Amino acid sequence: MHDSSLAHAMPKKQKTDQRGEGGSSTYGRTLAPVAVRPLAVVEVLACMALVLALCRLMRPADPLFLEIGFPWIWLAATVFALRYGAILGVLAGLCIAAAWFVFHGGQGTMAFPEMLFAGGMAQLVITGHFSDIWSARERRLRAINAYLDDSLVALTNNHYLLRVSHERLERDILGKPFTLRDAIERVRSLPAENASRAVPSSSRSSGDAALPNADVVLDFAASGCRIGQASIFAMTAQGLDPAPAASVGAPFKPDTGDALLRECLLQKDLRHLRQTDDAQGGYLVCAPLLSASGRLFGVLIVRQMAFLSLTHENLQLLLVLLSYYADGLEQHALVAPVQSRLPQCPHEFALDLARLAHIQRCSGVRSMMAGMVFPVGALGDAMIEQLTRQRRMLDLLWVYDQEEARVAIALLPLTDEVGVNGYFSRIAHVAQTQFGVDLAQSGAVSHSVAVDAEASAYGLEYLVLRCGRHD
Repeated sequence: MHDSSLAHAMPKKQKTDQRGEGGSSTYGRTLAPVAVRPLAVVEVLACMALVLALCRLMRPADPLFLEIGFPWIWLAATVFALRYGAILGVLAGLCIAAAWFVFHGGQGTMAFPEMLFAGGMAQLVITGHFSDIWSARERRLRAINAYLDDSLVALTNNHYLLRVSHERLERDILGKPFTLRDAIERVRSLPAENASRAVPSSSRSSGDAALPNADVVLDFAASGCRIGQASIFAMTAQGLDPAPAASVGAPFKPDTGDALLRECLLQKDLRHLRQTDDAQGGYLVCAPLLSASGRLFGVLIVRQMAFLSLTHENLQLLLVLLSYYADGLEQHALVAPVQSRLPQCPHEFALDLARLAHIQRCSGVRSMMAGMVFPVGALGDAMIEQLTRQRRMLDLLWVYDQEEARVAIALLPLTDEVGVNGYFSRIAHVAQTQFGVDLAQSGAVSHSVAVDAEASAYGLEYLVLRCGRHD
């Protein structure tokens, strides 16, 4: 397999089909737009004025169609109620009422048709209200689908990394000081607050802030791939930062005229010496720090490497490790607030908690956290094992020990209070049917709290404190 095939094999998030938003055709999206445009008020007034003008031309004596069997002009206002909701639908009805006073009010020969306009306004309010309800439901469904798509991409990436890690473990466990899985776990566990400690203040460059713990990642890569001299350079708005963010061996400045480096930056893919005809270049390998979203954070440039280590397997290991590190840089802003207050919180749990809080801020879709405190002993161990086995695909479980209890905190995406009560009922049912134990009498305690859309870390910290008090 070609060296660059790894980057193409990594799954990417598919673009949303435009036909799924607002209709199955261009006509449907025009008739019922996905969102209300800022100029919707002007559009309603202009279109109603045009409709009334056409009606005036068709029937000068009866422009509002009051003398025929059905008030057809109200259909135009109904279309705007279905299109934009109740408020703008009522605005269209007021345009018809204003037209009556313009066409008939000054003549004094016709009484104002109160029942006709009352029925028309009621029709606009009802249809507009249904439009508002279904628009809100559509926004909620699109938010839930976006979250499920993100979870699927993350799950697929983790599965792919696990497969690569398993292959590396089988092939190189005797010759490698660590496996890819060990390296990924190490990179995942790096705390954000230690980023500035990795480089001494006297040698810290502007790239260190953009690439925290880059030297730790480079040490892993150098140890596993037997790299003698290499540096990681951060990508800035002006190009590569001339000062390395991390180095093994003697530090050096990047040669932007090198053919291998230019090709790496252009293709955003790993390039090595065997893929170029330029024998004068001084670099052996150039690997991008490319995240799943396509953002280029920097480049790893290798100048010295053991001859027998320039293999397809080592280049795969290098590319996957750097890609995972780049993905972690985008997650840093989400995970850091949670782990700064609860350093023991797992990375996956903190990341999904932050993403669910973002979902709630955008669309109002709620999620919950459930905490269960079990006494230390055989029952607590058995219940923790059952919770791990029976959790749903999207749920995350964080288990930790206290002095006299074991605590399990479950993150329940897209769940409300009713769902949490059902979750606790299932746990009690499992304890009763499989172990013959009443959890309430055995000393087990349950707590729940909603995910805080504005400060997710505080909600989790509050749940941890409640579980610690056993009340």
